[in-house]
Order: sequence, then C-alpha cells, then structure tokens
Amino acid sequence: MTAETDRHARRTALTLSAAQAIVGSAAPICISMGGLTGVYLLGPDKALATAPVTGFNIGTALGALPAAWLMRALGRRYGFMSGALVTAIGGAVATMAIFAGNFWLFAFGLLIVGSGNSFVQQYRFAAADNAPAHFKPTAISWVLGGGVFAAIIGPQTVIFTRELFAPVMFAGSFTAIIGLAAIGAAVLWTLQLHKHTKAVASADDHHPPRPLTTIVAQPKFLIAIACGISSYALMSFVMTGAPLAMVGCGFTPEEATLGISWHVMAMFAPSFFTGKLIARFGKETIVAIGMALLIGCGIVALSGIELWQFWTALILLGVGWNFGFIGATAMVAETYRPSERNKTQGLHDFLLFTTVAFASLMSGQTYNAFGWDMLNWIIFPVAIACLLLLAVQVVMRGRRAEA
Repeated sequence: MTAETDRHARRTALTLSAAQAIVGSAAPICISMGGLTGVYLLGPDKALATAPVTGFNIGTALGALPAAWLMRALGRRYGFMSGALVTAIGGAVATMAIFAGNFWLFAFGLLIVGSGNSFVQQYRFAAADNAPAHFKPTAISWVLGGGVFAAIIGPQTVIFTRELFAPVMFAGSFTAIIGLAAIGAAVLWTLQLHKHTKAVASADDHHPPRPLTTIVAQPKFLIAIACGISSYALMSFVMTGAPLAMVGCGFTPEEATLGISWHVMAMFAPSFFTGKLIARFGKETIVAIGMALLIGCGIVALSGIELWQFWTALILLGVGWNFGFIGATAMVAETYRPSERNKTQGLHDFLLFTTVAFASLMSGQTYNAFGWDMLNWIIFPVAIACLLLLAVQVVMRGRRAEA
C-alpha cells in the first residue's frame, strides 16, 4: 500500500506541476506586462500604472474562498478546470480592454485572471493533501517546480506575441492566455486523486472540524502565515516595481521582461530540491534562509542600477521567496485536519493575497513617490521581524521538548 500510495502521490504532483507550468504562466504575463500596459493605456501619468497588477492580486485574494468552496462542491478536478475557464475569460476581457484603450476595464480583466490564479494557488495544497506525510514537502515543491516552465512559457509568450496586433501593443500577449488556459484544462482533466488518501481523510472526518478561530490561534499557524505573507508580499512589492524601474533607467521592455523571466525561474527552479532541504534541515531553517536571501536582494538592489544588479536582485528575490513560501506552506499544512482543509486553505490564501494585492498597489505608489531604492529599504524591517518570529518558534519548541 505504501508503494502504491507514493506512486499515486507522485502522479498527482506531476499532473499539477504540468498544470502549474501552463495555466500558471498567465501570472508572469500579467506581472511583466501589467504595469507596462498600464503605462501604455494611461499615458504620462504613471502613478496608477501598477493598478492592473494589483487587480490581478485582488482577484487572487477574492477568489480564494469561492475557489475553496467550489473544490468542496465539485471536487478538485472539476474545480481546477473551472479555474482555467475563469483564467481564459480574464484574458479575453483584458484583450478587449486594450483594443478599446480602457485602462480600468483592463485592470478588471486582470482581476478575473487573478481569480483564476486563486485556483492555481490551490494546486500545492491538493498535492500535499494527496501525499503521505513524508512526501508532503516534496509534493509542494514539485508543483511549484512547474513554475520553472511557467517562467519560460510566460515571458517567451510575451516576446513573441507582444506586437501580434500592432499598432495595438500588448493585446497579443493577453490573447495568448486564452489558449494557455485551454491547454491547462486538458491537462487537469487527467487528474486522479489517490483513493487511499481519500479514505484516510474520510476516516478523520468523524472528528468535528474545529472553528477557524481555534485553528488560527495556534502559534505555529500564526508564525507560518506571517512568514508566508511577508515573503510573498515583499516579493510582489519589489517585483511589481522592477519593470518600471528598469525601463525608467533606460533599459528596453524586452530587457525588463527577461529580468522578470530570470526572477520567475529563480522563484520556482529551487523547488526541485527545496522539499529535500526542508526534510533535512527543518522548515524553520529553510524559511530563515529565505528571509536572509530577501535581505540580500535589498543589498544588491541598493548597490547600483546596472542591468546585472537589477537581474541579480530579482534572482535573489525569487530564491528567497521560494524558500520562505514553501517552508511556510509546509508549516501551515501541519496545523489543520483533513476535514478542516478547505476552509483553512481558503482563509490562508484570502489573507495572503489580500496583503499581496496591497503590496503590489503600494509598489507603484512608492516607486512613483520615492523611487526604486525605497522599495528595497522596506525589505529589511519585514524580513528581520520574520526572523525574530522564527527564533521564538524554535525556542517554544525546545521548551516543549524539555517539558
């Protein structure tokens, strides 16, 4: 049974990893082109240029709880396919908005794509929930590892389609999201959840689900979600402003897009071994290393404005996010029972992406008012606060062990 369980867990993780690569490529398209398309539609006033990217993140936040509800009502396979359909609709609305020259309709289109992305964010939980305990961190890592290919597919799609409908710029890139979502839905159709894992979950369901307040009140949950939110929000805050800063420093949109490509690859490439590192060194240690890498990003970014400094900072930002976010997600997965997973995961992602949406909005405002340096100075107090929380967690665990 153990061999069969492991085999099905691997198949589930690989299927969701493929879907992450395809449907998840909509995210780098929206992130790399959202701000630049905003500038294209707005004209000289750049203060609200990142509002479409904020719309994407708001959509992910608002879609988190409905996505969790739909998973419970339809099952994860049909729920995930529904999410791909939402992504396609968002791509269509964004395309129409660009042709119409309507900035706010474009932001709304990205909000819809973001709602589809809330389903993509559930892939990692689905892989973990359908894996035995020893394979959970690796399953999460494999799914997020699909983002390596999203980092290639998304930016390359932008490069080849950005001028497809010239002189209307950028419309081709958002049209491509429709096709990517359709391919992703076909991949998700093959998803099969492991029957043994379902039986285990059903057996556990005879325990009454605890109230969310009880789950959230756990110190481990609070520290995990604080570190997960901080790593993701910092990443979004700096990444959203980076294309604007690069173009503002005289680099081309293609160079800015390639910078985001390197960044997204750095976000997901470590996923192939992050799970093993967590198993060897522990979740708190890997999250702490992630926070240290985010601090390194800030140091490099503040050292100058050459292209290699932008790209190096973005790479450190991506790896730091990977360690911080995967480690924190693995910590969260230990704080709830199978019968509590939908509501806990939905609340987690709602809180996460509400904060990320605020961070992406403030990125444009902060860059416009204070410049690129201020975006990076903000990394330091947030990352240091997370390191202190992790230290508290380790001390608390040590005292429990002694008792």
